[in-house]
Amino acid sequence: MERRTIGATALEVGAIGLGCMPMSWAYSSSQQRGDRSLRTVHTALDAGANLLDTADMYGPFTNELLIGRVLKERRADAFVSTKVGLLVGEGHVVANGRPGYVRRACDASLRRLQTEVIDLYQLHRPDPEVPVEETWGAMAELVAAGKVRALGWCAMGARARRRGSGDARPDPYEGTIRQLERVQQVFPVSAVQAELSVWSPEALERLLPWCASRGVGFLAGMPLGNGFLTGTLTPGGGFEPDDPRARHPRFTAEMMAANQPLVAGLRRVAARHGEQVTAAQVALAWTLTTGRHVVPVPGTKRERWALENARAAELALTEEDLREIAALPGARGSWD
Repeated sequence: MERRTIGATALEVGAIGLGCMPMSWAYSSSQQRGDRSLRTVHTALDAGANLLDTADMYGPFTNELLIGRVLKERRADAFVSTKVGLLVGEGHVVANGRPGYVRRACDASLRRLQTEVIDLYQLHRPDPEVPVEETWGAMAELVAAGKVRALGWCAMGARARRRGSGDARPDPYEGTIRQLERVQQVFPVSAVQAELSVWSPEALERLLPWCASRGVGFLAGMPLGNGFLTGTLTPGGGFEPDDPRARHPRFTAEMMAANQPLVAGLRRVAARHGEQVTAAQVALAWTLTTGRHVVPVPGTKRERWALENARAAELALTEEDLREIAALPGARGSWD
């Protein structure tokens, strides 16, 4: 697989990563099976998708434990990214950015991951009760101590939610960029993770250029639109009660039907490249064209999809393909 470098320290990773969250957090919990997930991670590594994206809150903790079983055998093959800053309680999630907690959480993640160093340590969410410079400073101390190689900022879910096509703010990541500017004064940001896909391109406006101009890598989260852009979801098919899509306005039967032209367009492009090419691969290939510093991180718990996603790195979209994708209608449905 093609390799890409992220951050001023030139961290090298496969062009497509693996989001590990679905293996043990949200998204059809009845389908989460440890042994199958382990095979999926090994399949991704074999295909060159070496960036494994996890977090201590996934489970909580069980996702890191799962990845730790792989790292124990294949640490040299993997680039591990985990996150800190969120605590899971009964029915709620709260931020904790206190320096003492960050230090303890890092040590706990290292134990669960069965590794001596975390390649990329991301702040999952800033704590509104703690100056972000204090949290980031504690994370920088972990780099100095040799426990972490580089620091990242997770902006998944941080953008302003759109209530309708006419209500989008000019810069939905304005607050995120202000915070990034502040922490950059403390210690360099190596990567920013935020949502980016054909049906959610808001990061293209300013966040992606901000990263490119500063040598900051961009991890594109949800590049398959929570699974919608794969074309494998049936409008009205329903989701398990604990699946967040069951309550997501874009995943009502009405909105899924309304957004089918997006999937149809991706399928048309895929058909020009051969019978084996899928809409999902086109969506991932499009994300790769948005910048050499961009690494899409699609999540899956199945070997089949991990391999298909990895092979999207081999798909070269033409100018005609890109024009057709650019002309597709914008996604309908609120994010609230």
